[in-house]
Amino acid sequence: MSHRKPVILVTGCSSGIGLALIQQLKERLDDYRVVATARTSSLPKIAKAGIAPSEDLRLRPLDVTSNEERTTLISEIERDWGGVDILINNAGISYRPVVEHPTEDDEQHQFSTNYHGPTHHIRLCLPEMRKQRAGRFTNVTSARRMMAMPTMGAYSASKFDLEGISEALYYEMRPWNIKVSLIQPGVVRSNSFKNVYVSEGARRAVEDSTTYANYYWHMGRFIAGLMNRSNATHERIAAKIVQVME
Repeated sequence: MSHRKPVILVTGCSSGIGLALIQQLKERLDDYRVVATARTSSLPKIAKAGIAPSEDLRLRPLDVTSNEERTTLISEIERDWGGVDILINNAGISYRPVVEHPTEDDEQHQFSTNYHGPTHHIRLCLPEMRKQRAGRFTNVTSARRMMAMPTMGAYSASKFDLEGISEALYYEMRPWNIKVSLIQPGVVRSNSFKNVYVSEGARRAVEDSTTYANYYWHMGRFIAGLMNRSNATHERIAAKIVQVME
């Protein structure tokens, strides 16, 4: 790839690890071109953090569950910059129901974001990478992939799936010199526990103090306490992603 700067595409850049990653990558624009993405409604958060588009840094709207937006973005990158060389699948959401409570729509949303979105991006980027015989996929999963906990089954399952297909991809891509990496953050110091999705069944259980109410009450307090005390930060994890990438 000596004829051009490698192109990095990062999903989920409006907050957390993704935002910290873009703040670090914008200091490396002498060596890379970067496309930072977030849902349309979340893009202003990137600008508010002091990240402005430039010749080698693009901010683009992307809902990772939208096939139209995925396809449009990858086509633009291939047309203007020759394709994606490094894909960092960071976007993700978390539902917090016990196994009995999510609806089919809840589970579809969980897996569309955490599993189907990343895998579709990989498939769109692969043909150009194979032509170049070079590239890297970095998938941000979770320590919850290694240890499932009550009320986190759907989230853990989506990460289990992403890690499983990543391992298969690792072997499949070796003949083309395309690398596959997994980043498994544990508990990170943040307030993201306030942003989890709650199913209707979970909401009713808490309001009525029935069946699984104790699970939601105690697990919510437990996770919040861990995140408030954690030494891990978004910046440290972003630095690790950059280290692995380079």
